[in-house]
Amino acid sequence: MLNLVRQSDPSTVYAEALTRLASVRHALRLVDSGFSAGPEGDRDEEIASAWDSAGDAKQRWFDQRSGQLVGTAAAGIEAMLSQRAEGREPHVLACKTMVDEIRRELRDVAGIVLA
Repeated sequence: MLNLVRQSDPSTVYAEALTRLASVRHALRLVDSGFSAGPEGDRDEEIASAWDSAGDAKQRWFDQRSGQLVGTAAAGIEAMLSQRAEGREPHVLACKTMVDEIRRELRDVAGIVLA
């Protein structure tokens, strides 16, 4: 299940943002069998270590970008799953393109705090 609701308490931003990213990775497992073992470059521990020293601006940017990523990923994944629910297999290239883009976005979002 994707965690789409943001909390207003700033102290929950970190945990909430990481939960959103984990939700995206979990949802990818539904559409990409090659993703079943988890994402390449899962950097949650690195992000946790760097979070406090990242500063407010990077933390807010990370929160905003992770929220956007969830929205975009949810729309794409929902489209793929609805195709399957209707008995049609989604176009292989479209699925691969979507998964590759989500993976790239996951790396980019992690890079906000790690840069």
